[in-house]
Amino acid sequence: MTAWLPIRAAAGEMDRGWRVHLIALGCLAGGILILFHRDAADLVAVWLTRSTYNHCALILPIIGWLAWQRWPALKRLKPSAWWPGLLLVGAGAFLWLLGEAGFAAIARQAALILLVQGAVITCLGKAVSRALAFPIAYGLFMVPIGDELMPAMQTLTAEISMVLLGLVGVPAHIEGVFITTPSGYFEVAEACSGVEFLIAMVALGALVANLCFTSWKRRVLFMIAAVVIPIVANGIRAWGTIYIAHLTDIEFAASFDHVIYGWFFFAFIIAVLMAASWRFFDRKIDDPWFDPDTLQADKPGSSFAVIRTAAAAFAIAAFPLAWSTAIASAGHQAAPASYSLPDVPGWQQVPRESGRPWQPHFAGADALRIARYRNAKGQEVDLVVAVFSRQEEGREIVAFGQGAIGPQARWAWTASGTPVPGGRSDRIASHGSVREVLSFYRVGGILTGSDYRVKLETVKARLFGGPQRAVAVLVSAEAPADGVSPRPAIDAFLADLGPIAALADRAAGL
Repeated sequence: MTAWLPIRAAAGEMDRGWRVHLIALGCLAGGILILFHRDAADLVAVWLTRSTYNHCALILPIIGWLAWQRWPALKRLKPSAWWPGLLLVGAGAFLWLLGEAGFAAIARQAALILLVQGAVITCLGKAVSRALAFPIAYGLFMVPIGDELMPAMQTLTAEISMVLLGLVGVPAHIEGVFITTPSGYFEVAEACSGVEFLIAMVALGALVANLCFTSWKRRVLFMIAAVVIPIVANGIRAWGTIYIAHLTDIEFAASFDHVIYGWFFFAFIIAVLMAASWRFFDRKIDDPWFDPDTLQADKPGSSFAVIRTAAAAFAIAAFPLAWSTAIASAGHQAAPASYSLPDVPGWQQVPRESGRPWQPHFAGADALRIARYRNAKGQEVDLVVAVFSRQEEGREIVAFGQGAIGPQARWAWTASGTPVPGGRSDRIASHGSVREVLSFYRVGGILTGSDYRVKLETVKARLFGGPQRAVAVLVSAEAPADGVSPRPAIDAFLADLGPIAALADRAAGL
C-alpha cells in the first residue's frame, strides 16, 4: 500500500511528550514534599485547625479544576524542560533557608509552595507555564498569611463603628479597640477584626476576577471591591452589635452577632458583591483561556533534557536542607552537665527570701541558674544565667514570653532604664514593688541587649556556621524603698563580677 498523504495526529490529541514531562514533574514534586514533609504537614495542620485559613484547603482542588478547564487546549502544546524555572526553585530554597535560620514557619511554608511552583515551570516549560499562569500563581493563596493585619483591622473596625454610632446618635467613647457606650463596654477583639473574612474574600475575588473578566481594568476594580467591602461590612457588623445592645441588652446582642452575623451576614455580602458585578462580567462561556498557536514557541525537548533539569531542580531544593543540617551539626556544643554560678569577690550567695518573688522565664533552656548575692553593705542582687546549647523553634532565647517577665508573671514592664553597654535595662513592677533588670545576650560572637541583634546573629550563625549556643545573663535588684533606685547595687555587682561575655562562654562550656 502506498500512502499518498502524511498521517497526522488528530487535533486536540495529547502530545506523547506529555507523559515523560508529567512523570518527571510528579517525581520532582513528590521528592520536594518528602524532603520538606515537616513543613507540608504543618501547612495542612494550619488549614485544618485554624478557622482563618480553612479556605486554604480548597485552593488545591480549585487549581486542579482550573487546569482541567484548560486541558482541551493545553494538550495541544508541547511541554519542554525550561532552565529559567530553576530560578524560582532557587528562590524557594533560599527563602526556606532564611525561614529555617530565623525560626519562621511561615517563610518555610511559603518556600515550599514556591518550590513546587518552580518544579511545574521547570518541567513543563515556558509555553505550558504561560497557559497555566493563573492556576500556578493561585497556589500562593495556600500560604497562611494574614494574621499580621489583625491589629490594623481591629482599629479600623472600631473607628468605623464610632462613625456609625455617631450617625445614629449613640454617645460613645473610644480608646484603642475599646468602645464605651451607655449600654456597656465593648472590645473589638481579634476574632471580631474581620481578617478571617477579608483573607477568604481576597482569594475568592482573585478567582472570580480570572473566571469572569477579561478586561484588566474590570479585574482591578473588582479586586478593590473585594477588599473594601469586607472591611466596611465588618465595621457595620461591629456597629450593629453595639447598636442592638443599646436598644436591647448585651446578652441578646452577643447571641444575635454570633448566630445572625456569623452565619448569614458575610454570605449575604458575598451574594451582594456577585450580584452587583454580574452585569459587568465580560468573559463568555465559550471564550478560550489561551491560544495554543500563539503560545507554542518552545521546541519539544528530549526525555533526557527534562530528566536532567528535574534532577538539577531537586538538587537545588535539597541544598538548603543539607546545608542547615551540616551547619547545625558543626556548630553544636552540648551544654555542660553541671554548672554553678560563680563566686563573686566581695559577695556571697544568700537565700532568696526577702522581697517579692521574681522568676524569669526561659522555656526550653538546657540550663537555668538563679541565685541571690549580698555584699558587706547589705546590697542584694539576683543573678540569672540561662543556657541554650542550640536554639530551635519553640526553644528560642528571644521570643514572646521569654526573658525577665514570663507570659503569666505577676510582674509587668513599666519603662526602660538607663542604658548599659552590651545590654539593656528594664524597670518592672508588681503590687508596689519595683525592680530593675539588666539583660545581656551572648549569641554568636557578640554581646547585646537588642532582640533584633539576637535574631540577626542567630540567623548568621545558622547560615554561615559558628557557635550555636545562646546564653542570657540577667542581673536584677529590687528597690530597697520607694523612690530609691536599685541601680547602684547592680552596678557594684557588675563591677565585681567581671566581663559578662566570659561568664556566658563559661556557662556554655566554651
